[in-house]
Amino acid sequence: MVSAAAAPYEERVTVVHATDLEVTDLGTVLVLTLAPEDGADRPCTLGERGLTNLRAALTAARDRAEEGHLAAVVLTGTGRTFLAGADLRAIRAARDETEARRLARLGHEVVAAIADLPVPTLAHLNGAALGGGLEMALACDYRTAGHNVRAIGLPETYLGLVPGWGGCTFLPRLVGPEAALEIIIDNPSRNNRLLDAPAALAAGLVDVVLPGPDAAPADAGAHDVAGAGAGEDVLFPRGSVALPRAVLEWLRQAVDGQVPVARRVERPTGPHPADPADDAEWLAAVDRRRDFVHARAAGGAAAPEHALRAVAASRTRSRAESFAVEDEALVHLVVTDALRASLYAFDLLGHRARRPAGRPEGVPAREIRSVGVAGAGLMAGQLALLLARSLRVPVTMRDLDDERARRGLAAVHDEVERQRARGRISDAGAARLRELVRVTTDVADLAGADLVVEAVFEELAVKQRVFAELEGVVGADTVLATNTSALSVSAMAAPLIHPERVVGLHFFNPVAQMPLVEVVRAAQTDDVAYSTAFAVAQACRKTAVAVADAPGFVVNRLLVRLLGEVLGALEDGTTVAEADRALVPMGLPMGPFQLLQLVGPAVAEHVLRTLRHDLGERYPDSPGLARVVREGRSFVTGAGRPTAASPVDPAIGELFGARRVARPLDAAGLLERVRRALAEETALLLDDSVVAGAEDVDVAMVLGAGWPLHNGGLTPYLDRTGTSEAVLGRRFHEPGVASLPQ
Repeated sequence: MVSAAAAPYEERVTVVHATDLEVTDLGTVLVLTLAPEDGADRPCTLGERGLTNLRAALTAARDRAEEGHLAAVVLTGTGRTFLAGADLRAIRAARDETEARRLARLGHEVVAAIADLPVPTLAHLNGAALGGGLEMALACDYRTAGHNVRAIGLPETYLGLVPGWGGCTFLPRLVGPEAALEIIIDNPSRNNRLLDAPAALAAGLVDVVLPGPDAAPADAGAHDVAGAGAGEDVLFPRGSVALPRAVLEWLRQAVDGQVPVARRVERPTGPHPADPADDAEWLAAVDRRRDFVHARAAGGAAAPEHALRAVAASRTRSRAESFAVEDEALVHLVVTDALRASLYAFDLLGHRARRPAGRPEGVPAREIRSVGVAGAGLMAGQLALLLARSLRVPVTMRDLDDERARRGLAAVHDEVERQRARGRISDAGAARLRELVRVTTDVADLAGADLVVEAVFEELAVKQRVFAELEGVVGADTVLATNTSALSVSAMAAPLIHPERVVGLHFFNPVAQMPLVEVVRAAQTDDVAYSTAFAVAQACRKTAVAVADAPGFVVNRLLVRLLGEVLGALEDGTTVAEADRALVPMGLPMGPFQLLQLVGPAVAEHVLRTLRHDLGERYPDSPGLARVVREGRSFVTGAGRPTAASPVDPAIGELFGARRVARPLDAAGLLERVRRALAEETALLLDDSVVAGAEDVDVAMVLGAGWPLHNGGLTPYLDRTGTSEAVLGRRFHEPGVASLPQ
């Protein structure tokens, strides 16, 4: 159960290739190209050695510029990346404040060196520019971007950090405080939203978007710079991509004042700050986010609050003073368990998205040329649309009567139109999707499908009848998948002639947005069916977690245990108000009552009863929940889909209290009860080999339940709060894996 400690840190060093180009009517332009030292095809990041290399190159550039030998400096990257930012492994390796401060200050020395060069500077974003990489670009006078760049942003607060190399200082003055805080705080909170080149242009992050170059030949010579500023793109050393001629031409025109370059105000450089944006505008932008960042801090995510303070402080401070505020925020955050948990989860999610654990090795998936969906309801329609769009094959939904079938297809068409109207798909793409998805009432129309996914009512007998009917018409090698969220896949498959081709594909609602799929292996599922399920999940751009066929699998088993403890406390007499605030320190995306309403009280009651039957009395019964369902009551007030902000109806408490005790739990007591229950349930599902390890639990809870990244998922949170050791006598992870090293 205990994870191995993290491997020792070894920096993947970034080097700087310096190339002189003679540009007509401008002079000598020094191009500094960031590249991996080992020549590997991977994004460049900056650790201590990489920063030192860049600082040395900038020092040499400054000396040449002061001697009058340079007209400008261009900073660019290689491959598909300008610069991916600070080396997160270096941050994780920092053991104390001294090491963290050294990295923070070195980054500031480098951006200051860029900003203080005595000649015009330009950053050409040839590819992704993230975090510290974008901050290097912000220190330049100008920024250009290739038209196909898709990832520009400051994701630090998503990871539990702040933009600590000048982002909180430079960005508000470049684009204004409102736009800056949207990039620094709002976008990371929206599942780490990044900007593409056109969006970055609209935000004022870049000055112009230029056509991208063709890749340079692999044997491009180290000095092949013929035609610079004249006709062709300039080739760079060691086979890197070319620098578009248009970059140099735009730089020449910008320096000559031939193209307008919008700026809010100048960057702060001296002992006094440049005039900021209007005070009222600045203060309003900060004030608009105070409640949000306070709420995030109460849930354990301190980074947004630190970032907001740094931006607010930079309004009236010199560059050095503002950099010092960034340093202090960064140092504070680096030496917290929360950051280590966040980086653990971030690395884990990235690795599992690329290489899902549990997929059969060397087993080819079944080719999918057409898909059937049993059902035409809400979930079935979402699945049909996702599969058609992802697999680009015909998808046929089947329901029992014409009216249900008609409504199902109409719902799909409505969603296609919504996506088209929002610009997420083209007119041609929308027409193609409408052609791919059809509906029928005749099960025989699914006969040619290579994959059929059932999405009917969550009742075992109903699903068994559907599979039996399908087996009578589909081919012997057709893969049959169920989208069940909690029922036994083995029990569904048992009556079939070919149970080996039945697999679970549990997508989460809403299907298009939720990134997780639990891939369920039933008792007789063969490798081909299982490999096919993983391939389908990958084609749909979902992260797959391999799970055994056990009640509730992972996400629902743990979420329902959590909700069951809350409902059980209400039956014992805990007030709705106490229960509502009890789980705030967990930082969950919504409270228990909003979640109960989102799931649907009837569905919650059904799953709670099912898991109580299958797993025992640790899943408490709830007469109050039964009354909520029977009387048609709601846990929250207001119409529409429940959100985290939906007010809880205090009157709902009158339906609970069937087992009232003399001293019911307060908020702190209920939080402890929930933590202990989750530690127990996690250990039990690991003991039952529902998943291979604690890492799978964390992937599932982050992606399937919105468990906060700053908690690292579930198991690092239980370790950090001491719950694992209190309940189990052991941790899920060794110190240093998802916490500070000891």
